Amino acid sequence: MRKMKTMDGNTAAAHISYAFIDVAAIFPITPSSPMAEHVDEWVAQGRKNIFGQSVKVMEMESEGGAAGAVHGSLQAGALTSTYTASQGLLLMIPNMYKIAGELLPGVFHVSARALATNSLNIFGDHQDVMACRQTGFAMLAESSVQQVMDLSAVAHLAAIKGRVPFLNFFDGFRTSHEVQKIEVLEYDELKNLVDMDAVNAFRRRALNPDHPVTRGTAQNADIYFQEREVSNKYYEAIPEIVEGYMAEMTKLTGREYHLFNYYGAPDADRIIIAMGSVCDTIEETIDYLTAKGEKVGLLTVHLYRPFSLDHFFKYIPKTAKKIAVLDRTKEPGSIGEPLFLDVKNAFYGKEEEPVIVGGRYGLGSKDPVPAHILPIFENLKLENPKNGFTIGIVDDVTNTSLPVGEDIDTTPA
Repeated sequence: MRKMKTMDGNTAAAHISYAFIDVAAIFPITPSSPMAEHVDEWVAQGRKNIFGQSVKVMEMESEGGAAGAVHGSLQAGALTSTYTASQGLLLMIPNMYKIAGELLPGVFHVSARALATNSLNIFGDHQDVMACRQTGFAMLAESSVQQVMDLSAVAHLAAIKGRVPFLNFFDGFRTSHEVQKIEVLEYDELKNLVDMDAVNAFRRRALNPDHPVTRGTAQNADIYFQEREVSNKYYEAIPEIVEGYMAEMTKLTGREYHLFNYYGAPDADRIIIAMGSVCDTIEETIDYLTAKGEKVGLLTVHLYRPFSLDHFFKYIPKTAKKIAVLDRTKEPGSIGEPLFLDVKNAFYGKEEEPVIVGGRYGLGSKDPVPAHILPIFENLKLENPKNGFTIGIVDDVTNTSLPVGEDIDTTPA
């Protein structure tokens, strides 16, 4: 029997992070602050990580400074993490390019939060993490507190083995502060999963005056392009590395994890593709609809970057004729939101491309409920389903009870 504890998503992420790191470079920002607070508290209590040491905690002057400290610490051969969200994550982006470009196995734990645009909002959506798509960080998403416990470990293990840094994220407040009774992964079993050869190789690559090397040079047109391309093999290897560690988590916990998890009717003709806490809500809605004989399903995205087409098509039902892709972000001026465009691109050139529509939801923690999900499946019944819709706005604004199928605002993005 595995030990059960009551905790929120931030505590679960901190518990896992503490196990794998030598250094935590921190700066507080809502709703990520409790992760760093827990790590600092555990250091004071003398808790040891899987290497038998206490973590060194450094609080910097800003999130930019924290990211710089992460970069320097990784270059010095210390496994390092930080915890952030929203504008704090944006301040880390310049260092993220360097960390990824130098193949340093850091892990950023992010309680994904809205960005300050027309106004400040401290609550959850995916606007911050979507701004990091091209930094070179792998991106791993969780939908629940239990998944934060299980998959945060996958992020650390895969970063060490694959030499690609990870941005591990879950929904701010909806998951970061949701209290659940979950199964806890113990440090001794996590230690057994670590590729110690990779850890030792990482430490040997550390900058050291006893064996000096040149790094961080300025390159001209003769070599820069080639150096950018040479890292491709590391990114190509990441999906299988992550899938392998997910299989290890399945053995430990009995909970089945893949890069993409499917839930619903095996012969579904209408499916939703999404990531984050909304997936639990969609699963509840699917239970209701499949009990009535409807063929619907959900594809939950866990590994968002690198986006593995092989695994995507492995788990998506071949019977799916109509797909709604839900994004918890807004990209003004684009022809669609990021996950929607990725899915459209995945099907490009396929002989039988399904009808694919996109919708936006949940900005600033306007969390959807099953009543918001039902109209999406109803929309997919239409011969020409509406595209570019938003959910959870119309009924809130008009304060009226709308029939199923009408709670979709088709205002252009």
